[in-house]
Amino acid sequence: MTFAPRTTRASLSAAAVLLTAALALTGCTADAGGEAVPIDVPVPAAPDLSGDEALSSESLESQATDGTMSRDVAPPLLPEPRTPDTEEYDDSPETPFQDVATSPLSTFSADVDTASYSNLRRQVNQGVAPEGVRIEELVNYFDYDYPAPAPGAEHPFSMTAQVATAPWNPEHQLAMVGVQATEAIPTSEGNNIVFLLDVSGSMDEPNKLPLLAESFALLVEQLDEDDRVSIVTYAGDNQVVADSVPGSEHGVLVDHLRSLEAGGSTGGADGLRTAYELAEENFVEGGNNRVILATDGDFNVGPSTPEELTDLIEAERESGIYVSVLGFGMYNLKDSTMEAIADHGNGNYAYIDTLAEARKVLVDEFDSTMFVVAKDLKLQVELNPATVSEYRLIGYDNRRLEDEEFDDDTKDAGDVGAGHAVTAFYELVPAGAGPGAEPGSDVGDLKYTEREVGTSDDFMTVHVRYKAPEGDDPGTSTEVELPVGADAFTSAPTADFAFASAVAELGLIATASEYGAEASLDAVRERASSALGEDPYGLRAEFVDLVDAYRRVA
Repeated sequence: MTFAPRTTRASLSAAAVLLTAALALTGCTADAGGEAVPIDVPVPAAPDLSGDEALSSESLESQATDGTMSRDVAPPLLPEPRTPDTEEYDDSPETPFQDVATSPLSTFSADVDTASYSNLRRQVNQGVAPEGVRIEELVNYFDYDYPAPAPGAEHPFSMTAQVATAPWNPEHQLAMVGVQATEAIPTSEGNNIVFLLDVSGSMDEPNKLPLLAESFALLVEQLDEDDRVSIVTYAGDNQVVADSVPGSEHGVLVDHLRSLEAGGSTGGADGLRTAYELAEENFVEGGNNRVILATDGDFNVGPSTPEELTDLIEAERESGIYVSVLGFGMYNLKDSTMEAIADHGNGNYAYIDTLAEARKVLVDEFDSTMFVVAKDLKLQVELNPATVSEYRLIGYDNRRLEDEEFDDDTKDAGDVGAGHAVTAFYELVPAGAGPGAEPGSDVGDLKYTEREVGTSDDFMTVHVRYKAPEGDDPGTSTEVELPVGADAFTSAPTADFAFASAVAELGLIATASEYGAEASLDAVRERASSALGEDPYGLRAEFVDLVDAYRRVA
């Protein structure tokens, strides 16, 4: 498919990058009506203020080439990186290979979060071994040329699958499953958005509150008179800075953002309650009602654990108000808390390490960030024991569901935005000679029950279940299935397959996966660099640079 053209990234001269970095230290980059200048490099705190290391002017200048990092000069690592020992991640154990004879079903919730990739990029460019790596988020960070649903299609997404030899284990096969959401926006009733902004003392660093303000200034520029914006800040207490301001009042909203100051403790739960109240008061029937929480996740007043905060979120989930989370900062990042809030709030989670990343999430991907086209999207893959003896879902380790939860419409799952794609990889061990055992599952009728090796050439069948974002009965789900037959196998996989598998392979290396087999950085770099495609925003080329930077860290 051909993706809808994004807003072109502004070209950056070296002088513009230096000016942006300098102004960011004071919390502003332009006048109230001006456009924020995108930057592609982190802005760490100055060493004489907080002890964080700063990039020199020469380093900034060497990275500025038409808005992207130089492809000839690898990104410099910060000197003497500080260990992020106060950052918190939920590192779920990876799932081992499963025997198809006894576990023929693999069930998981869709995930379109991308925070793990930009956070890994930030850590690697600091010279720190990455933590909190979620392989599915690395893969889903990038666009792939999946076919889009036809106009007026019955379902708001298309499904594709491709199978090839596993690059890191030639004795295995690798299946790439793609779900591509429609780019059609489900509503024309306007946006009711509440910016919930953390202004506590922990946000008092240049790469936090100033970057947050400029990021939201980019979002404001996408809004018009049909939209309404409220701003709630929270620290020791919370404050309503703006209430239902027309989205066309760009100058007013940007002035509010650039006047924010950080200080005090972090009472995020009270801020969430206030944000929900404002969203409900200004609720747009049939529109997009959303709270966007921007924070480092370091809550320390009131309910603060992921469990306490998700209880609050779940109580409001059925109100029709979504919650998206943007993470900022380093060294005390509470990734596990922010991921939990987004997952339980029917929203998405992105990590903003540069203004360029903010532009990607809030401008280039505005529709997919803001508008849900399929709720509670779950996948269940039934493996065929006649073709596959063992399998392993790569990533999605904290997104696994019990098999019976696939048919349970009360079970919350991932929500997919307009134009979003969900990609999943399965590593397959081909079936050997001899009859296969009867699958040991009591969940419904299985398609491949009592199949024997050689009697069926399907690899698997992919089942997808989802709910419409609105409707007379939003509790009722719809199921779609995609058989993956022998014709899905290819000895010449597409560039998308080659690139995405390279990203997954880096994830295996970064997580020290037990199942990495022959995975290597050389193979990752070679395969990714040969599969850049058109790469209009330089993101795939940036990944190749990131592999080189990771090699130095490793």
